[in-house]
Amino acid sequence: MTATGRFAPSPSGRIHLGNILCCLLAWLSARKKGGRVILRIEDLDTARCPRQYGEQMCRDIRWLGLNWDEGPDVGGPHAPYTQSDRTALYQAALERLEGQGLVYPCFCTRAELHAASAPHREDGQVIYPGTCRHLSAEEAAEKARRTGRTPALRLRVPEEEIAFTDGHMGEYREFLARDCGDFLLRRSDGMFAYQLAVVVDDAAMGVTEVVRGADLLSSTPRQLLLYRLLGLQEPAFYHLPLLLDSDGRRLSKRNADAGLDTLGERYTAPEILGKLAFLAGFNPSAEARTGESLLADFDWEKVPKTDIRIPEGLF
Repeated sequence: MTATGRFAPSPSGRIHLGNILCCLLAWLSARKKGGRVILRIEDLDTARCPRQYGEQMCRDIRWLGLNWDEGPDVGGPHAPYTQSDRTALYQAALERLEGQGLVYPCFCTRAELHAASAPHREDGQVIYPGTCRHLSAEEAAEKARRTGRTPALRLRVPEEEIAFTDGHMGEYREFLARDCGDFLLRRSDGMFAYQLAVVVDDAAMGVTEVVRGADLLSSTPRQLLLYRLLGLQEPAFYHLPLLLDSDGRRLSKRNADAGLDTLGERYTAPEILGKLAFLAGFNPSAEARTGESLLADFDWEKVPKTDIRIPEGLF
């Protein structure tokens, strides 16, 4: 089977160095195997991700010289390549899960969960305590009438452990009921959850390897559960270390000096890629390199497993 990788950014602003590193490694990992690359724009939250941001992101990545075989601007057999245009697919998957009796309505607000001192994961996410899990159809209807709320929809998580071997980080396991609880499939405002959308899209697009940041490592067991419940082919996962600024803070779109709008005025695309490849361990120096020229040197074994701090003055 031909390798198919993807880069799937959320366009809530200009891409920053952490996004670029993820894009570079996803591109190199697939191309090294002679594979294809898909660009998908994850704009489920259309209020935060207006269409023009996704268009700018396409231009930014193309400026970096990292081309793709399928995507919003080039089309392909798995169009559309923006999640906001794919909601019918997520609805169909949701209905399949409902048909298995695995979905239930949840009327809890975020404020109520925090007020109830719901347990939290190490990453700060609330572990749903199952407040609405055992509501009967009559009780759910009464709660909807009394509160006037449109419920969110949650998955009934089984009492089982999910274990997998990440292609870079190694063994990872999670006991779903204890470590994540019943998670959202669709929010109360009708927006489909990332966990469901990303599984449906990667399977539908034939993605064989998912390269993304280590902050999403803990999401993988939930996604693997969905792959199995929906009878979909699971991809391989590779999670890369996060890029931190010189003070040890995680990069975000709020880091103006790490955004491509600023960096693009100071450096060429090969200069940016060369510096990032140096930080990731497969460029011997910080010299300028194109993506194509880095293929011969790229190896997951060279990439650190712990977060990477950008030295003062490198950018």
